Amino acid sequence: MSRSIVGRGAALLALGAGTAAPALAQDSASGGRGDGGKRPHVPAAIYDAESPLAMTFTANLGRLRGDKGDQEPWRAATLSYAGPGGDTVVVPLRARTRGIWRLKSCTFPPLRFNFANKATRNTLLENLDRPKLVSYCRDDGRHEQYLLQELQLYRIYRLLTPFSHQVRLLRLTYADSASRKAQTTRYAVLLEEEQALARRVRGTLVEEKGAGPDALEPHHTALVGVFQYLVGNTDWSIYALHNAELVRDSIFQIVPVPYDFDFAGAVNAFYATVDPKLPIKKVRERIYRGYCVPPEHLAAVLALFRERRQAIYALYRDDVGRLLDPKVVEATLAYFDEFYRTIDHPREAKRAIADACVTGG
Repeated sequence: MSRSIVGRGAALLALGAGTAAPALAQDSASGGRGDGGKRPHVPAAIYDAESPLAMTFTANLGRLRGDKGDQEPWRAATLSYAGPGGDTVVVPLRARTRGIWRLKSCTFPPLRFNFANKATRNTLLENLDRPKLVSYCRDDGRHEQYLLQELQLYRIYRLLTPFSHQVRLLRLTYADSASRKAQTTRYAVLLEEEQALARRVRGTLVEEKGAGPDALEPHHTALVGVFQYLVGNTDWSIYALHNAELVRDSIFQIVPVPYDFDFAGAVNAFYATVDPKLPIKKVRERIYRGYCVPPEHLAAVLALFRERRQAIYALYRDDVGRLLDPKVVEATLAYFDEFYRTIDHPREAKRAIADACVTGG
């Protein structure tokens, strides 16, 4: 384990003793500082709405598709949209490829954007810095449904805690600057960057690997585990910081935050696989991989999931949820029904979750 994480475990637990959950920061512009006090958080208003936002992304798409390495250069690009008076607003930025599996396997890669503050001022993109773009993997309807399904999982986690990534759905046209032609229009997801999330909750990022349960705030540790069990995701590790981030909150507890859910059973992508070391064969099979926490914290988290059940299901009936194929919605909610049957039976919940928890990294 990372010595710096483990060595602080006892002190962190002492600071959080006697609380069921950390002091949750509100999603507001109330002057929190998330990077050691250097920069106050100013919210990006683009995340305040959920309806799809039509934009055009223009860049040398051939170069971006060819960028497969770990440290590819930033490429010049623009995002444009129709302004309130009908004029076109063009915002310059830089874009760079990111990711692991999707970077190597998709016909269009996921990206990270890099905005200059002056460029975004008085635009819909104001106060964005370096958000991620979750783009289509392949240019067809099936993969677009996968993206919308993954978006829903981010929305579910947002219902459970502010220690979660904000998202905004885009209806994005991809235009090639070399050919001056639009290549396709697909849904994409603008994903709040990790530093902005930390500032929003008045915390700081912890970028060291090796965090075990003794170093983590127990409520959110249980919350991550149960959420991943709900959506059937095994492609994550707090210990290795794989599809997980750590935020030290305002009272110095370390809170895990999950992201990247395309291998989840709730998405059920045809390409998703399970680690052969696990005793399951398909992503739709559930196995609990969360850390062990004191029973009162797990009980509180299970109660939260029961309380939010109707709100979770309602996400599949609102305007964004109706973008999904009705058969996908039916299958997803039936999959969630199985989860709720488990947690509503004390013996099943004990067997599948409490007794299956992981004691260390």
